[in-house]
Amino acid sequence: MSIKLMWEIRAFCTVVEKRSFVHAARMLGRSPSAVTRAIQFLEEAIGAELILRTQKQFTLTTAGETYYASAKHLLETQAEAEDQLAELSNSPQGWVRISAPEILSLGFLPKLVAQFSRDYPNVSVDIHFSDKSIDPIQEKLDFAIRGAFPQSSELIGYALWNYRRYMYAAPDYIARMGLPAEPEDLAAHDIIMHSAPRILRDWHFVSGERNVRYQVQPRFRFTSGIATFQAALEGAGIARLASWLAEPAVASGRLVRVCSSYRLTSSKEMDPSMHAVYGTSRMAKGARLFLEYVKKRGLEIPDERVG
Repeated sequence: MSIKLMWEIRAFCTVVEKRSFVHAARMLGRSPSAVTRAIQFLEEAIGAELILRTQKQFTLTTAGETYYASAKHLLETQAEAEDQLAELSNSPQGWVRISAPEILSLGFLPKLVAQFSRDYPNVSVDIHFSDKSIDPIQEKLDFAIRGAFPQSSELIGYALWNYRRYMYAAPDYIARMGLPAEPEDLAAHDIIMHSAPRILRDWHFVSGERNVRYQVQPRFRFTSGIATFQAALEGAGIARLASWLAEPAVASGRLVRVCSSYRLTSSKEMDPSMHAVYGTSRMAKGARLFLEYVKKRGLEIPDERVG
């Protein structure tokens, strides 16, 4: 079977799975017109219409339903064969390109890259640190690491590790301004807000006795997670921080947890997580190994569950 026909088959299966020519094109890194032409070519080669499509409707024909099952099996067989060949080849090589929040540049990912490079000396790593939600398909990345809560999209999600958020301030700030115990007490304090990738004015505080929806009035807003963390350490005010980041500073006496009976969650009382997103399950071997490294290292971080 020609490489070109395999592309048409892959395009057809992706359109069926995404229920959209536009989403399929984005997943495949092609234009919608290229995907449309691929389906048309496949229908001409088979001699049957596979998809009934209008502006508002998407329906598989009987031939399309039958062909999809066979086409999907063909792609899975090809993927298995490629995986087996990859295992027989030499150690992985080439570039792994990812994006990650800035805060992961503070030790976590540099340390992991150093260890990974010793284990896989033929693999190079390119990391774009940004607190924006980078699209791995548009930016041609192997995957993107994100924090907080997964957003609904056509991207494939991969959980890395869960964590909790609390409010923290430096001891000298507490000495000057006092220690707030309840969310309502924060109105008299200087709040540092991390405003990327978006600003959420309502924060949800959860304790064993109370659930409080609090409208934040920040004095400082930073698009950088590192700047938010550093400003809290310098005594500028109180910041909402991830427990895995802030608790080591608490242990060393550089930060104090405030409103200590409360953790901060989503509106549905869910705790955040670090997770990765990517556009295709056919990830290169080096990228897959690096992703597994990130997950393993993340799961080794102590899971702070106090409060």
